[in-house]
Amino acid sequence: MLRQATFEDPGASGADMSQSGFASGSVAASVDADPFNLPNFNQVIQDAQVSSIDLLRDVELNVKIELGRSRMLVEDVLRLAEGSVVELDKLAGDPVDVFVNERLVARGEVLVLNDNFCVRVNEIVAAAKDEGL
Repeated sequence: MLRQATFEDPGASGADMSQSGFASGSVAASVDADPFNLPNFNQVIQDAQVSSIDLLRDVELNVKIELGRSRMLVEDVLRLAEGSVVELDKLAGDPVDVFVNERLVARGEVLVLNDNFCVRVNEIVAAAKDEGL
């Protein structure tokens, strides 16, 4: 749909200038104008959110899994040597905590796979669910 617009030409010959600075005998000219279509802003926001997440996919995070803890005297720590055994406060099969950037996000159980320790995640902590982690 094309619309015509008119404007006044203050420099038109033979036009008298009033105190306002506009010509009193203005010449009208026509201009072709196309309507401006706005984008669907809801779609733009959704696209921006998806691309923001994509930017973060290759960011490295510190993941820590705590197998257990122990309290020791300084003299016992000084006696540690290769082959020393430190007793932990957790038993085999006890749940372990999974931390991402020092924040608890999950709990799981320790497994041994091909002589390597691994963790099966059994529970996502509620705060992590709320934040989309």
